[in-house]
Amino acid sequence: MKVLIYSKVFLPVTGGIQTVVAELARGLAGKDWDETRIIEVTVVTRTRRRSDADDLLPYRLVRDPNLRRLIQFVREADIVHLAGPAMLPMLLGLAFGKPVVVEHHGYQSICPNGLLVYQPDHSLCPGYFMQKQYQMCIRCNTASLGWTRSLRSLILTFPRRWLCQKVSRNIAVSEHVCKRISLPRTSVVYHGVQDTTETLQEPSDGNALQIGSVGRLVSEKGLPILLRAAKRLDDDGADFRLTFVGDGPERANLENLVRNLGFRNRVEFLGELQGRELAEALRSVRVIVMPSQCEETAGLAAIEHMMRGGVVIASDIGGLGEIVGEAGLRFKAGDSDALYACLRDTIEISSLRASLSVAARRRAMQIFERNSMIEGHVSAYRNALHR
Repeated sequence: MKVLIYSKVFLPVTGGIQTVVAELARGLAGKDWDETRIIEVTVVTRTRRRSDADDLLPYRLVRDPNLRRLIQFVREADIVHLAGPAMLPMLLGLAFGKPVVVEHHGYQSICPNGLLVYQPDHSLCPGYFMQKQYQMCIRCNTASLGWTRSLRSLILTFPRRWLCQKVSRNIAVSEHVCKRISLPRTSVVYHGVQDTTETLQEPSDGNALQIGSVGRLVSEKGLPILLRAAKRLDDDGADFRLTFVGDGPERANLENLVRNLGFRNRVEFLGELQGRELAEALRSVRVIVMPSQCEETAGLAAIEHMMRGGVVIASDIGGLGEIVGEAGLRFKAGDSDALYACLRDTIEISSLRASLSVAARRRAMQIFERNSMIEGHVSAYRNALHR
């Protein structure tokens, strides 16, 4: 059984989608499909930059193939799996009569920029494309793309959504995404992460509680809200350290805000980390805060921290609130006062941290274990073949 996975961007470029696709490919490779066949996985990506681990992977990885080779891979595949509704491979799969499975990590099938964020003021988009308010979609992207490219982005959303309605199977990464994209033949398969034996330790007496933010430093993540809440904790004399792991266009603005607020001794920016460096940086982080102001589809950083038995404080928005459930603390998106209250309770009440740690680990093992993700995809493939 040959499975072709297409991911426009892939490792070593860091990101949640790339990480999930790599875990999926690794879990599928060599898995029994039936008594006579195993799954052979080929990952195709437009990312040219190689990794030292490329030659050690249990699946075939093809970087930036030309059109002829891409057509060859599609024709040879029994299943074509797309990490996002990429137009060309989706068209090729349907043209050659292949079962096509599209996994929706974003909102590209209902939003020209794929984020459901109104770019001029970075506010939540109420769904202008689905409401047929197309002039708002053009205004949204004109500032960043220009008028011509914004119009092109809007026009391409129509055939992209139409093709998603024709594929054999759609996969949503949360119930929220499933409802938002409103596409036929959609099943929900949550992200899965490798179980880890690593356990997070409570800070010993005299040590500050380590609070972290993991991910891209972009405006829609709501990170100034976290800094303002943390400043109030500093004014209260709370003992904590705040670490930002990740990089992005908002880093300079965030560093300036820290200086203006006057608590640089509490905050550090580590930049983009991978592999052992990332694991080492997160080893002492007890609490992860995700103050997103956009509709996160899932929140891989939250899932990974919950699997370690860590405490997650997150905006109750999009798929993020769904992922955390009652196993973490949730607050209204954009509400710095509510986030401050969550952080204050987490720092002051050790029993709260302990109970949330147990609940987070239990929820992660029940819902977000990697084998559950693999089995969910195999089930979707079987349904696609049957259709």
